[in-house]
Amino acid sequence: MSNVEKTMIIELTSHDFEAVLKGMAPHHLRLVQDSAIAPPDVLAMLSRLAAEIGADFSPSAWMIVDDGEIVGLCSIVRVPQDGNIHIGYGIAPSRQGRGCTTRAIGQLLEWARDDPRVALISAETGFENIASQRVLERNGFIRVGERIDAEDGPLICWEAMTV
Repeated sequence: MSNVEKTMIIELTSHDFEAVLKGMAPHHLRLVQDSAIAPPDVLAMLSRLAAEIGADFSPSAWMIVDDGEIVGLCSIVRVPQDGNIHIGYGIAPSRQGRGCTTRAIGQLLEWARDDPRVALISAETGFENIASQRVLERNGFIRVGERIDAEDGPLICWEAMTV
């Protein structure tokens, strides 16, 4: 099996979030053993956000799975408006640099192109986060601006059309 075939995104349900928050892997998958996919407080925040957004727009979160192992998460981080979904994603530190995130965001774009509700995907990266910038560039995202966030500081704004 090639690397392209072994990385996939799987919808992350509220039950899946509960399992992950308890340190268990749903769907007969495995969790990364040598580093967390996200700190517990971030997982809890993402679970709440997915439930809020999922009430109006579903799916709202996905597991990034590589060779049967949950290596990261991707989610819609703002309520979609006018066909625009804004995403965030993260990967376990021990699984970074292997192309999993690039492949997963590519699959998310494929899903979005097949969903008539989605016209545009936006994302933001920190200025120092070159790896995340490369993930977006490799998937055809265009840098459309910059902004300062109260918590995260200076950010680069990205967009990819899906129609």
